[in-house]
Amino acid sequence: MTLELGLTSHPDAGLQVSVLVPVWQKPESLAALYQEYARPLRQRPWAFEFVFICEPGFEAEIRELLELAERGEPIRILQVAQQLDESRLYNAAAELARGEVIVTLPGYRRIEAEQVPRLIDRVFEGRDLVLARRWPRRDAWINKVQNRVLHWLIRWTLGGTLRDVACGVRAMRREVLLKTPVYGDSFRFFALFAGQAGFESVEIDTPQHPGDRRARFYRPGLYFRRLVDLLGLFVILRFTSRPLRFFGPVGMTLISLGLAALVASILVGLAPVGGLGRIMLLTGIFLIVLGVQAIAIGLIGEMMVFLQAPQQTRYRIVERLN
Repeated sequence: MTLELGLTSHPDAGLQVSVLVPVWQKPESLAALYQEYARPLRQRPWAFEFVFICEPGFEAEIRELLELAERGEPIRILQVAQQLDESRLYNAAAELARGEVIVTLPGYRRIEAEQVPRLIDRVFEGRDLVLARRWPRRDAWINKVQNRVLHWLIRWTLGGTLRDVACGVRAMRREVLLKTPVYGDSFRFFALFAGQAGFESVEIDTPQHPGDRRARFYRPGLYFRRLVDLLGLFVILRFTSRPLRFFGPVGMTLISLGLAALVASILVGLAPVGGLGRIMLLTGIFLIVLGVQAIAIGLIGEMMVFLQAPQQTRYRIVERLN
């Protein structure tokens, strides 16, 4: 359930820019955030709106935004009835945003406000998706280490040339947001999903906001979830249309290891009696069973892809030349 609050001062169909701000976890002062980032947009000839997507529990922040909206500021507020992940918050706002260009802005400062129009200009010049990269980085040393490790893992597992997936400031054509499927907490990897959907992205250097330079260190569980997210993205982005190519090699490797354990136990004369021989025998059988199950999962995935293929369009036509 979504409740829409507030009004916009640009209700006409010529609205050009919609800035989407998800309000979850621990946002900064939203009124101050709006004032700071709306200021450079007013200096451009664009009709714009800010759309705040709020989870329950941010009543004080909503009241401040409503006061601004009552004074004629182009603010709309979407309050959802339950806690949602970042991707679903953006999806809820995307259905109601009316701008030709969509800007995603976190609920905290990442880049200097004067840089946001630069991203929008690149979209109006014909780019599909423009990403802000905080550079030069002036973080604490722990943040720099985390950033380098994260992006090394991304390049190693997913490929691509992204250098700042955690920034969260993006500008894109409306079509890109509506036609790029993203789920869960993976919205930070939006550019990778957009690339799979056939859209081109470019990353430009933007000065880091002074308020973003504080040291940040998270609980160990969060880092573990990030590793799990990368594993899930590796499978989804590379093997969605051919799951057997992922599960097949995994299954064959397990079966080979299991057969090797069985053969080794026989060659040394330890199976089927003796404590060590029994362990090797059971280990070999266990690995073979796991390998068969992995291959079976891949085959089931292939059948599902085959059955769903007629209803899905996994390509994008850029232009018809004749």
